[in-house]
Amino acid sequence: MDLDGRLQPVQPAGNLRTLGTPAPGNIPGARISAVSWIDKAGIFWLFGGLGIDGSGRSEYLNDLWRYSKGQWTWMGGPRISLQSTPGIYGTQGTPDPANLPGARANAASWTDPSGVFWLFGGYGADSTGALGDLNDLWNYSAGQWTWVSGSNLADQPGVYGTQGVPAPGNVPSGRYEASGWVDTSGALWLFGGTDGKTGRNGSPATFTLHNDLWKFSNGQWAWMAGSSATDQAGVYGTQGVASAANTPGARVAAATWTTSDGALWLFGGNARDATRNIGFLNDLWKFSNGQWTWVNGSNLRDAPGNYGTQGVAATGNTPGGRIGEAVWVDSSGTPFIFGGDGIITGTSVVYLNDLWQYQP
Repeated sequence: MDLDGRLQPVQPAGNLRTLGTPAPGNIPGARISAVSWIDKAGIFWLFGGLGIDGSGRSEYLNDLWRYSKGQWTWMGGPRISLQSTPGIYGTQGTPDPANLPGARANAASWTDPSGVFWLFGGYGADSTGALGDLNDLWNYSAGQWTWVSGSNLADQPGVYGTQGVPAPGNVPSGRYEASGWVDTSGALWLFGGTDGKTGRNGSPATFTLHNDLWKFSNGQWAWMAGSSATDQAGVYGTQGVASAANTPGARVAAATWTTSDGALWLFGGNARDATRNIGFLNDLWKFSNGQWTWVNGSNLRDAPGNYGTQGVAATGNTPGGRIGEAVWVDSSGTPFIFGGDGIITGTSVVYLNDLWQYQP
């Protein structure tokens, strides 16, 4: 790896032929930390990440791809991506074929009920080509990007306003590895994430974690819960009891899902526990009616799993602390999580392949 954590160019380069034309030989370059979505027609889309461009270079990427009928189509972004490939923002609120988010990785993303794709932040290039933590909000619809909210410059502070009150000037700070949901009304929700400053000559960066909860609807952000300060401990209260004082600790890479009653669910991540120590968490939270409830799991870091009997639900069962797990909700509304990087027993961190189902 490079000193800044980028991959060396030993993985497959992208094969970008003719823009907008599907072909059997087309393929995106190898990458991590991209965003993806499925549109209303069932077509798979892929954007950005950290990986290999069309020349074989290791870079932050902002190429856009579509996969349909067994073929990839390169839909936008550069063939050869410089590390500082800037965003083309255009006029805020106005779609334009020339608009394009800057190269980035670890952005938050959503697909709303109408099939519109939304992208927020990440670590990458702003409008000047400077690398940093981004807080720009974009949507992609009808083949065009629109810069909707936030700054076109990196490393911007948040504007919190009054908790619970949307306002045109409100905006989360620049960040990456945040978690998100789309609720039953189509509003976008954003929780946590991290920001960091790269040290001199690629030396380790100083990172801070967030536990603020935001809602975006009707074109405005509202700070809904959590702290405007960073690196906050979790306030767990009594398990199973909602309280306005409760809040998950600051964290990154938490798993999320929604349920038909409109509740937002959050599980684990790399986070501050109840004592403000940082580690892998296995706490399960529910946000409903404006309050957090600690539902299951430990309030301390690096808790091992309690597996019980395979296939048998029990109150004491819980996955161990982890990050990077896959999560999905089936047609009946039941959430599943699989694997990740975390704890089975003791404090050893391992790659996991356990499958869990949550039954309220």
